[in-house]
Formats: sequence, structure tokens, C-alpha cells
Amino acid sequence: MILEKLVPRAEIATDRLTLRPVRRSDVGLFALYAGDKRVAEATQGIPHPLPPGTAEAFVARAMASGGDEDIWVMDGTRAALPEVLGVISLKKMDRGQSEVAFWVAPAFWNHGIASEAVGALVAANPQGNCTLFAEAFQDNPGSARVLTNAGFQYLGDAESFSVARGTTAPTWTYIRKLG
Repeated sequence: MILEKLVPRAEIATDRLTLRPVRRSDVGLFALYAGDKRVAEATQGIPHPLPPGTAEAFVARAMASGGDEDIWVMDGTRAALPEVLGVISLKKMDRGQSEVAFWVAPAFWNHGIASEAVGALVAANPQGNCTLFAEAFQDNPGSARVLTNAGFQYLGDAESFSVARGTTAPTWTYIRKLG
């Protein structure tokens, strides 16, 4: 058996949230929230229904080093909210660029959680990027607002495959230059 090295990621604090590394204890809430069809269909990679073991595999991948993606939990305990509100990640590209992706549990939609998390991640710039990209499905204008609130600029239309939908869907692509 090969053991993967665990890498601590820096925590990023906001007024209400702590963006923190994923913990094994997050599995149950990940399974609950990511198993919601509304969450899965707003992402590219979450299947619906959520197969057994998917949350455990996600946690193992998030905690392992050497990957091309850094993943944080949106932890609300600073504001007496649950310890898992959603997830935000930076997937490394090349030339100092990364792609931002996020999801928030439906119970916390329209509370500014995603905007606060994306804004904090952009401000912290933990990978030292010069450019960030992000996509939002065109039937999810809330995610597009989160991105524009964080200073992302509309770049163009595209399509992305959604595992939960089982098809491609139109997206809006955004860019944010840093530094």
C-alpha cells in the first residue's frame, strides 16, 4: 500500500468563515450536501445520485499532496454556523494560472457565503497566481454574481460537461488578473 503524504494548507479567515483544509470528519456533510441534485447539477464533476464512497474518495484526494488542486472547506464555526457550508478550490493550470471552483450547501444559498469565500481566496492568492479563471453554468446566475462581485470579468461563452446532468451545458467564463 502506498501512503500519500498529507499537506496542510493555510487557513484563510474572513469575518464569518474560515477556509480550512479538508478533514476526514467532513465526509458525512460532504455526502449530504454534494448528494443534493441542485448542488451536483451546478458543478462539473459531482455525480447524481452520489455513488457510495464518493465523499470518502473526495476527502482522500483533497488531503493528499502532489495533486493539481488545492481544496478548502468553507467552515462557518466563527459565526456559529455549521463547520461545513461548502467547498472552494484552486485547480492549477500553467503559467501562474488557476481555475476557481466552489459550491455551497443549499441551506446557505443567498447568504453571501460564496461571495465571502471567493473574495477571501482571491485576496489571499495562496498559490501566487497572476490570473484566475472560473466558469458558471448559464442557468446559475447566482454563481456568476459571486464571480463578478469578486472582481472577475466576463471573458466569453463556452460549454462544459456536467457529470450530474450527463451532458454539456452552456457556461460563462470569467477571468481575474492579480497583482
